[in-house]
Amino acid sequence: MPKMKTKSSAKKRFRVRPGGTVKRGQAFKRHILTKKTTKNKRHLRGAVNVHETNMGHMAQMLPKAGL
Repeated sequence: MPKMKTKSSAKKRFRVRPGGTVKRGQAFKRHILTKKTTKNKRHLRGAVNVHETNMGHMAQMLPKAGL
């Protein structure tokens, strides 16, 4: 049976924290920022956790992470 490979896009975008949660960056902060309010851009700062409903997909994309 072939080895299970990690999705290259997932390993660039996500980091697994020691508690088992997955850290991700916020969306909608890359371009077209002039029409977004300062408050909106401020709330998009920093990293957040992946939601529990998506953890099954994360386990498939990152098989070596132990999720």
